[in-house]
Amino acid sequence: MSGVIDWTESSPRQAGMAPRELERVLDLVRAHGGAAQLCVLRHGQVVLDRAFGCAPDALFWTFSASKPFVAMLVHLLAERGQLSLDDRVARHWPEFGQRGKEAITIRQVLQHRSGLPVARSATRDALAMTNWDRSVRHLERASPAWPPGQVPAYHYISYGFILGELVRRVSGEPLPGFLAARFLEPLRLRDTYLGLPRDVWPRRVPIRGRGAAALVSQVYVNRRGTREAVIPAAGVSTTARDLARFYQALLRGGELDGARVLEAATIEQARQPSSDGERDRFLGLTIRWSQGFQLGGTGADVAASRPMGRLSSPQAFGHNGSNCCIGWADPARQLVVAYLTDRLTAGPDGARHQTEVSDAIITACP
Repeated sequence: MSGVIDWTESSPRQAGMAPRELERVLDLVRAHGGAAQLCVLRHGQVVLDRAFGCAPDALFWTFSASKPFVAMLVHLLAERGQLSLDDRVARHWPEFGQRGKEAITIRQVLQHRSGLPVARSATRDALAMTNWDRSVRHLERASPAWPPGQVPAYHYISYGFILGELVRRVSGEPLPGFLAARFLEPLRLRDTYLGLPRDVWPRRVPIRGRGAAALVSQVYVNRRGTREAVIPAAGVSTTARDLARFYQALLRGGELDGARVLEAATIEQARQPSSDGERDRFLGLTIRWSQGFQLGGTGADVAASRPMGRLSSPQAFGHNGSNCCIGWADPARQLVVAYLTDRLTAGPDGARHQTEVSDAIITACP
């Protein structure tokens, strides 16, 4: 398996995939409508590299598909011995250690088990997320809803600011610069930004909402002030090609095109399950969490979240972004998928669509 990605599509059969099933994938994406990008890699070969209603270098807001970037920066700091995942957050950020948060560990945050899914409320956290200092202050003053370590409860916006502030304090560098130097530049992710620069603003893809809640989100997310802000849990703008490169590097044990950004053992630790069969108290769904990713292999649980497909293997890892965007990799199938859309849909329709696309891609791997 080559470590160099050639964006010329290979024959599906050459990559061990069924052409007819891949046509079904494309039909599902076209029927969904709107702008989208889809990249599928197998055994390091590009099987699909398609843009629908936009250019291949158009920049999508990826919502929570952003989270693994900051999570893996924390794992990088642990790999270098600059922190331990079992350190208390307050060891590196003393102001955090108050109001019941004194014992929260970095690992618990990575696992969504710190008991702090929000600082104040989902709506108020979202309204404050464009202001780093304000979001950090709110977290310092917050109290956990559950005892640390007790239950999984998705850290909606808090995930990025807790881990991002840790990275800033431990590394001594602003988060966007640290991300660029450690991951984006070595992996040649030239179209990935944490906070959209003004010079690439014309390339952004506006979000289109369906349903009352999605329409409100559309207005807020499409603001220049939101797109340009540093929001590590939700604000990465990227292309499907770049997101696929990121997951291909993780699938290859932290190396791509001759550049190593992580050790294989570090990625293995990040993929270790932390909740399996437990209902997430914030989302109300059964999600297999690791220590930085959502995991596949959700089994027969009808209430489970399946963005990587009902057929996904337990080894699959990645992250869904508001049922709008997703990136994932499956070591068992040597498969990488990056699927970005502009469609933010309230209710189960967006989740159902992601599941169908993922399952169709998996079915194409005999």
